Amino acid sequence: MNKKLIDDVRTEKLNDLKLTNKNPFEIVKFQTDTLNKSIIENFDTFENKNVKVAGRLMTKRIMGKASFGDLQDSSARIQIYVKRDEIGEEFYNEFKKFDIGDFVGINGTVFKTHKGEISIRVEKIILLAKSLRALPEKFHGLVDQEIRYRQRYLDLIVNSDVKNKFLLRSNIIKAIRKFLDEKNFLEVETPILQTIPGGANARPFITHHNALNIDMYMRIALELPLKKLIIGGFDKVYEMGRVFRNEGISIKHNPEFTLLELYQAYADYNDMMDLTENLFKFIAKQIYNSYVIKFGDVEIDLEKPFEKITMLDAVKKYADIDFTQINLEQAKKLADERNIKYEPYHRKGDLLNLFFEEYAEKNLVMPTFLLDHPVEISPLTKRKTDNPDYTERFELFIMGREFANAYSELNDPIDQRERFLYQEKLRDAGDDEANMIDEDFLTAMEYGMPPTGGLGIGIDRLVMLFTDSASIRDILLFPTMKSLPNDK
Repeated sequence: MNKKLIDDVRTEKLNDLKLTNKNPFEIVKFQTDTLNKSIIENFDTFENKNVKVAGRLMTKRIMGKASFGDLQDSSARIQIYVKRDEIGEEFYNEFKKFDIGDFVGINGTVFKTHKGEISIRVEKIILLAKSLRALPEKFHGLVDQEIRYRQRYLDLIVNSDVKNKFLLRSNIIKAIRKFLDEKNFLEVETPILQTIPGGANARPFITHHNALNIDMYMRIALELPLKKLIIGGFDKVYEMGRVFRNEGISIKHNPEFTLLELYQAYADYNDMMDLTENLFKFIAKQIYNSYVIKFGDVEIDLEKPFEKITMLDAVKKYADIDFTQINLEQAKKLADERNIKYEPYHRKGDLLNLFFEEYAEKNLVMPTFLLDHPVEISPLTKRKTDNPDYTERFELFIMGREFANAYSELNDPIDQRERFLYQEKLRDAGDDEANMIDEDFLTAMEYGMPPTGGLGIGIDRLVMLFTDSASIRDILLFPTMKSLPNDK
């Protein structure tokens, strides 16, 4: 930040405090005994009782021998009443020099003003930390999106709705853990640094391990280590952790994000569908005590059974193309006619997916399970026994966005090796998002892997849905931003 923006008047006040041995930064502790929100919600209990609170001074209104202000702690704002005759002239004069944004500790009595506002009558007030920069002025607040994302701490200070959104995010994550824990899933942790990135089609971040002198990758998914735990004998496992994909940034994408993946032995993608639907209903009930949520102008009723449609039927419905009646060359010709870009190495299943993304995806507004993806885009998924060109896989779409991805996991090591070899050919052809061959994972599979259902949910998009947020940056405390010219 620009050092010149530090307020010279505030700095001078700090220097004066240091000269009188009242440097607030030398104070190491202030013992509070309650929070503002507790006082407000339980006024009858706190009325006329002494309390000790601390927080940031957000407003100050000097009225001669008495003054009012607003103190903001982590829970809420509360009015404070400071009277010269009650705290003494010396301390009152010191209070008048406090600036908006300063941290203060207060000892006082709870009461209600003539206008009915719950307040604290200050008996003692102490400066705990000096704010050397002025907060955004109160009437317009902090509205610049760029500043809000780059200086999230300011956003949290002055925009209470933003803070509430992140509290809601935390409660959503707690609800997810509660749901899975009650179903006897075991939460585990797996490595972030990997020698081979796997479990998704994505471009990884590359780093270097100095001691081992090898390149390593930030994980792009949690899948393969969790499957090894299923092979090792755990029946139900999940992880909620950060993953990293070296790709573009948009309102739906951030290079690092939080991903939930879970695996259940002896289950298939139908079981994962039931689990996913029940999880979304559970979150809504826990957070809002209702199954109805709003996203923009759309009301989404999660209590209704989620719709189901295959990718073939979705493309037939919305693009008017029956992929069961055409071959690869005909699919490419249709793509050319409709200006859908594809790569020379793409096969029929890839083209089907491109048509889905172009024509059908945006139409899946109400909760819809998209079923039975082509094998070309599902390298880790079990084939359908009645149609081996397609797989037992689903994605959950709401408001035209993907929120979950699940499989009947491929547990045939011979088929898995062939799929990896095909992915390797794609990499050689220029697809840098294709999977690499993971020999250690194949070795683990060769020891035997039970039939397994797996599910992945992007937590950030989930939070966007449940907080009615249009951009992923609104629900990330510190979204990835381009460096400014003066950043070091």
